[in-house]
Amino acid sequence: MNKLLASSLSKTYYSAGHKLEVLKNVNITLAQGKTIGVIGSSGSGKTTLLQILAGLEFSDKGDIFYNDIDLLANGAKKFNSMRSQLFGFAYQFHYLLDDLTVYENCNLVFRIANNKNKLKNSEKIMTILRDLGIDQLKDSYPFMLSGGERQRAAIARAIVHEPMFVLMDEPTGNLDQDNAEVIQDLTIKLAKNLNIGIVVATHDLKYAGKLDSVFRIESGELKSI
Repeated sequence: MNKLLASSLSKTYYSAGHKLEVLKNVNITLAQGKTIGVIGSSGSGKTTLLQILAGLEFSDKGDIFYNDIDLLANGAKKFNSMRSQLFGFAYQFHYLLDDLTVYENCNLVFRIANNKNKLKNSEKIMTILRDLGIDQLKDSYPFMLSGGERQRAAIARAIVHEPMFVLMDEPTGNLDQDNAEVIQDLTIKLAKNLNIGIVVATHDLKYAGKLDSVFRIESGELKSI
């Protein structure tokens, strides 16, 4: 089972003479097929932790390993070369491109990776869209979709390339409760079926309670609950 291991991550921000320790010696392990919830108040460091886990921001100290590969070695070159293979991302806002259809938004992942196997890519896209219940919307543009449909399309784009892990930052924060619960359950089901590890930063305690394990960030420390 592939794992992402983060050890002793610390991050401090400085602004106008003030010091804010956002993360203090944080340790967390994410395994394929497992789901983790990270809760905490606004500004507690949830988003910072996700950014650091993905190598989109760097900690002041600490290590991140993918199995036995040190992702931060040699100026994080491994992180940069492996990021698209390792991660998918989903956020509170969908960030779909308005001038592309649902199908084209998903296919953009393969185009960026210069993956030219059009038949296989198309099969993957349609399978994920069917699993998320939006295959009939493949030719629709984002403005034609409801909020729940847009978020399903964004999640499809996040997982269509079969990453090892998906990092989700308040993925259902903009949805009503009914739509949020449907998408939460679908996401958890897909994580298990596709053997994807998921970390969700959320304010929704009910959502967090559905996940395999839950952590709270308090005063920069990550505590299991």
